[in-house]
Amino acid sequence: MGKGFFKVPVAVNEPVKDYAVGSPERARVAKTYKEMYNSTVEVPLYINGKDVKTGDTGTMSCPHDHKHILGTYHKADKKLAQSAIDTALAAREKWAAMPWEQRAAIFLRAAELIAGPYRAKINAATMLAQSKNIFQAEIDASCELIDFLRFNVQFMTEIFNEQPQSTSGAWNRLEYRPLEGFVYAITPFNFTAIAANLPASAALMGNVVVWKPSDSQVYSAKVILDIFKEAGVPDGVINMVMGDPVMITDTVLASPDFSGIHFTGSTHVFKDIWQKIGTNIHNYKTYPRIVGETGGKDFIVAHKSANPAQVATAIARGGFEFQGQKCSAASRIYVSESIWADVKEQLVTDVKSFKIGSPEDMSNFITAVIHEGSFDKLASFIDSAKADKNVDVIVGGGHDKSKGYFIEPTVIVTKDPKYTTMCTELFGPVVTVYVFEDKKWAETLELVDNTSEYALTGAVFSEDRYALEEAIDGLQNAAGNFYVNDKPSGAVVGQQPFGGARASGTNDKAGSKLNLYRWISPRMIKETFVTPVDYRYPFLG
Repeated sequence: MGKGFFKVPVAVNEPVKDYAVGSPERARVAKTYKEMYNSTVEVPLYINGKDVKTGDTGTMSCPHDHKHILGTYHKADKKLAQSAIDTALAAREKWAAMPWEQRAAIFLRAAELIAGPYRAKINAATMLAQSKNIFQAEIDASCELIDFLRFNVQFMTEIFNEQPQSTSGAWNRLEYRPLEGFVYAITPFNFTAIAANLPASAALMGNVVVWKPSDSQVYSAKVILDIFKEAGVPDGVINMVMGDPVMITDTVLASPDFSGIHFTGSTHVFKDIWQKIGTNIHNYKTYPRIVGETGGKDFIVAHKSANPAQVATAIARGGFEFQGQKCSAASRIYVSESIWADVKEQLVTDVKSFKIGSPEDMSNFITAVIHEGSFDKLASFIDSAKADKNVDVIVGGGHDKSKGYFIEPTVIVTKDPKYTTMCTELFGPVVTVYVFEDKKWAETLELVDNTSEYALTGAVFSEDRYALEEAIDGLQNAAGNFYVNDKPSGAVVGQQPFGGARASGTNDKAGSKLNLYRWISPRMIKETFVTPVDYRYPFLG
């Protein structure tokens, strides 16, 4: 069979459709949303290419219409969790041996399926079960996911092209093997693209995967799985299991063949998993790769020279898009006193102008938070702030869960830079502002750096280049993704590799080849052409 040095299509970012009134894409997604809303689905486990129904089920609802049932999903017991592991291991040899270009073709096809026939469906699913407005669904479930799939293929070939030097007497080559064992992917509710990328990136590099999606994202996870199946992912390569997260994780981590975890979720859960891996370390055949992106308490700091309109817009978008349920969402804001009045005026006006409701009405900017637990937590923090004489709620503060889990976008102003909502990750549409004296720029930068355990994203606004330089240097460890005169959210694959350090994760940068390195185990091969036949070196005489 002939071979060649194959070139994959050059990766380009998928253009974001605008869904303007009267556009065909708007009509398509509206029609698909209504059809999916008016039907129910059953989501089985997916093990070894087969649907597995257990009868132990959970329900899926719309956060913005929580009494409406979208369908049910089946839950695994320990035996089925083990079956998913065994199935993956059985598929490993053949999948790892598959030529890289064949694996690439599968995931490139998946990207085109999303760009074309599945676009409206995966967007509508994300709107229905995760309450994203159409624009947030489009940039996540369609564009970012397409970008992950396309760029990961290109990154893979760039890695394979990285080879050591050889001489005339010996040929040195690096072989990029998948990990020996299986990878466990745990994915969050808030990004459909992340839910797909965590298992797919490991699988692209030749690994087999046990995938546990969030219970709050199973609905769109089923669409992802359908796309992977149609794209040609072989049986056993990616196995999807839902159920008790502790039981599934403990079953996975007990396996001697566990070789890595690809995780996005809470810091507390990730630390618990890391601890369990450490406890089990003597049982494993290899040291597991531990890759995680966790929480954030992301900041905007605005110098006295900053443009107030730019700062206000960054807070409105960075803090409230997708109801603040992004790991990168701005939630603690530091504004210089000389510009605060102008920032406040526009921010309050903008927040009051937000339309709130179901994503089916595409004029709504804000929809519901993900579930009742999140609603109750956010409502309690907001109510505490409203009752606290030391802080001011300058806009928002309302909440209602009678139909959907709706939290009004809320802005709190505090004179205490260590007030609880300046320090605690809330994961919702609540931002807290601390106004600092103009002359205390350096002290404020230290405050920003030392206030939070997290270090995911952050932004600085200034028209003074010396102040920018001071912030960029002083906050070098405070954020893995740092933005200058822009909101701290909206990283694009291939442009802004994403990830943070400290309590925000391992900073392995999804959306870059840095992440793919974690799913390979290189083998160095040296082939000598004329082999010595005498041990004696010339220095011996």
